[in-house]
Amino acid sequence: MTRAALLLVTALALGPTQAGAHARLLHALPKVGATVSRAPAELRLWFSEAIEPAFSTITLSGADGRPATTGRLSLDPQDRRVAIVPIPVALPPAAYRVRWRVTSTDSHRTEGDFTFTIKP
Repeated sequence: MTRAALLLVTALALGPTQAGAHARLLHALPKVGATVSRAPAELRLWFSEAIEPAFSTITLSGADGRPATTGRLSLDPQDRRVAIVPIPVALPPAAYRVRWRVTSTDSHRTEGDFTFTIKP
């Protein structure tokens, strides 16, 4: 086998496992960077891969960095790529930061954050 053919076979063999190895945030509700007119009752985050809730966290904090009260992270029973975090107490108008750190079911960890604002 030529060197070029060997490199091609190796790239094809490794490509799919590396490409699908990390859960990326696809979108969220409230939307990333959105300004909403009322406080959300929950956070919903859609990922590119199924996640393991026991090894994942999603936190919410105000602009001052103080944590907001949230419920326990769960997954949508119809789609293990969708994380749900209830917000049991109405949030006052302000800017908020959502931080996520998730482990996909294949054990790869990713993290990130985004903001949204509740207008007065």
